[in-house]
Amino acid sequence: MGKIVAIGGGEISENETHHIDKEIVKLTNKENPLALFIPTASGEPEGYIDTFKKVYSELGCKTDTLFLIDGELSNDQIKAKILSADLIYVGGGDTERMLEIWKGKKVDEYLREAYHHGTVLSGLSAGSICWFEYGHSDSYTYRTGRQQDFFKIGGLGIVPGIHCPHYTEEGRENDFERMVEANDLIGIAIDDNCAIEFNGGNYRILKSSHTAKAFKIYKNENQIIKIELSNTENYLPLNSLYSKSCPE
Repeated sequence: MGKIVAIGGGEISENETHHIDKEIVKLTNKENPLALFIPTASGEPEGYIDTFKKVYSELGCKTDTLFLIDGELSNDQIKAKILSADLIYVGGGDTERMLEIWKGKKVDEYLREAYHHGTVLSGLSAGSICWFEYGHSDSYTYRTGRQQDFFKIGGLGIVPGIHCPHYTEEGRENDFERMVEANDLIGIAIDDNCAIEFNGGNYRILKSSHTAKAFKIYKNENQIIKIELSNTENYLPLNSLYSKSCPE
């Protein structure tokens, strides 16, 4: 089975997630792993691609980019790129548009296959939502350029529950808790500069800022319970994260 690192947010260009990025590379157990960047959600901008290449090259990776919007790759070529990577990093942006493009090119299927082959899957914001069953999405805001309502979006379903990145940004916290309550799901909320690593039957919290946090949120007897996940750097059993009790 593979490993997944879901990053709540942060500016990779300003090294805000540097410690998390280092841990992602370490998980490959290779000296010079091949890191594949998938920037679909942001529209494949050159500056974002150059930033990823710089950051992950400095961490010892060979880098490649999967172009799905402007590229003309066949499904076989897309599959080959995904399955040859040691780690895959999905960038942030418009989650809904990204998933629509992925499904049209079978990227969702290939990513699930990569996971089962042991590839390290990772990403930030849209690139963290995608691994979960559901996500708390702001895709409408990307479309209009103005703040719009958040909505529940379906992901690849590799990680259980519903996920909210950028959790403490204005408007997200209360809205996500209402979404968790309405859908009676286990909610996984992650701040910027914080991540959760899912590794087999275990998980741990990774931070590149000591003030960043992650939370488990759920409804229990008509009450919303919020528990900070404080097991920084230490693994705990994954089943404790999905039980309706404190995981510590």
